[in-house]
Order: sequence, then C-alpha cells, then structure tokens
Amino acid sequence: MLPDEKVIYNLGSIDRIPAGEGRTFLVENTAIAIFHARDGKLYATQASCPHKGGPLSDGLVGSGKVICPLHAYTFDLSTGTALNNACSGLMTYAVTRSDNGEILLNLE
Repeated sequence: MLPDEKVIYNLGSIDRIPAGEGRTFLVENTAIAIFHARDGKLYATQASCPHKGGPLSDGLVGSGKVICPLHAYTFDLSTGTALNNACSGLMTYAVTRSDNGEILLNLE
C-alpha cells in the first residue's frame, strides 16, 4: 500500500445496527465501535472505554454522545473528547454510509 492510499473497510448494511445503538466490529485486529445515531449519522470510535474497558457499543447513545455502561463516563462521538470526567479521550475514525446503505470505515 502506498503512503497516501486509503483503505476502506465495508462492514455491511447499516440495517445491522438499529438507530440509537452501537455494535462492535473487529477490523485488522482492532475492535471498533460503530454507532448509528437516531438522526442517521454514523460514528466510529475505539470499542472500549479508556477508564475501565467498558464496552462502549453497549452504552447509551444520544445527542452525538455515548455514555459508558460501566461508570457513566460520557464521550463526544465526533471528537472522542471525554465530557465531565477526567478520563482520556477516545480514538475516533472516519465512517460513512454508501449510496446503497453500507457502512464504510477508514482506519487512518
């Protein structure tokens, strides 16, 4: 692969993730949480909370945020920024939806 070449991963139909929920996918040995917001937007972050490793895809999703199911730490899904807690932020990834409704993830 060339240095500027993007690798896009097709994770399947958006129908796999109900609106307002998240799912974890394993991509190149990296666990990625994909969130399908109720407004139709897609977000991608690391799958585990940096605080205690909580499964973020099982958290509450709304208003562009996710709340970790273990200790209620909140993160901005666009930036990964921790909100109202001292936890480190999340890794975020570029994710889009194709014209035919497929989830397209860029790990760069």
